[in-house]
Amino acid sequence: MKFWKTVGSVAVIVLIGACGEMPGDDGDEAEKEAAAPIPVEIAVPTRADISATYTGTAAIEAFAEATVIAKVGGEILKLYAEEGDEVSAGQTLAKLDGDRLRLSLRQSEANLQKLRRDFQRNRDLKEKSLISQGDFEKIQYEMEALEASYNLAKLELSYTEIKAPITGVVSARLVKIGNTIAVNAPVFEITSLDPLVIYLHIPEREYRRIARGMPAEITVDALAGQRFPATISRISPIIDATTGTFKITVEVTDDERRLKPGMFARVAIESDVRRDALQIARAAIIDDEEPAVYVVEKDTAKRRSITTGLAANGMIEIISGLAGNERVVVVGQTGLRDGALVDVINVDSPPVPEAAADKADQAATNLQPDQS
Repeated sequence: MKFWKTVGSVAVIVLIGACGEMPGDDGDEAEKEAAAPIPVEIAVPTRADISATYTGTAAIEAFAEATVIAKVGGEILKLYAEEGDEVSAGQTLAKLDGDRLRLSLRQSEANLQKLRRDFQRNRDLKEKSLISQGDFEKIQYEMEALEASYNLAKLELSYTEIKAPITGVVSARLVKIGNTIAVNAPVFEITSLDPLVIYLHIPEREYRRIARGMPAEITVDALAGQRFPATISRISPIIDATTGTFKITVEVTDDERRLKPGMFARVAIESDVRRDALQIARAAIIDDEEPAVYVVEKDTAKRRSITTGLAANGMIEIISGLAGNERVVVVGQTGLRDGALVDVINVDSPPVPEAAADKADQAATNLQPDQS
């Protein structure tokens, strides 16, 4: 009886010991999984020029526009310009019937000649004291008034030739031959295309970076792939308190006249340039509020705080925090922790463009072992 009790006790102990070993095996497997290195791609910081570019959008406008009006009324006899024609300031665009004004001028000229003779005769009489000073001054005033009337009639006759007030292109012809128009009637519209201008309203934070004479670049959807040089010609000294913006004028150079007023344009202004700047792919940054990157030291990811500067074309300037010879994680940093084991899956890879970084990060995330 004692023998069987002893055997039973040993069996129970062995069974309990076996049950206690099983959880220990699972724990070892979990630890092995947790310690598996995370695949990443790295890049070494490079040195190159980097620039900050402000981009704005606005419609292209003509530098000057003018509506040509008739300064006298009459019938349109001739037209010398059509829409699309280039004209110069002072060039005759149309001819009005001037017969009535011509006759009025002749009448004023005849009256003036008669009064001049009377004036000469009265001056002789005045020298002989045969007329009073008052009578002499009266005829003198009459002659001066008639001279003014004659000059006015001559000026009105000249207005029968309608001339361009500015140099530009005829954008609209508003009359036809045979039309009778009144004074101040619109006849043509002229647009000056040299230069074309764009008015941009820029946030005040950019004010210190924008200067008169800075170059800019223009693109439009209608002329895809073409770029046009431009220059900042004027900067308003006032910040609009309502919008928090200031106005600049950009003059566009287009000798071939491909750009047209009314086109919607994108304006890129290179507002700041850093020469030979240390930079890394912008996708490597893991926290925009307190910028940091992961640096691979041996097989371990180390978090490194950095100070950043200008950003452009998927790259960002490193002001401090990196010496330039570190291996920086540019793909796979999502989910990394300081001190995590990593497996570098690329060798001497160039910096990763920002456009591809999100896609690469997702791919690297999919490669990470399931730790659930």
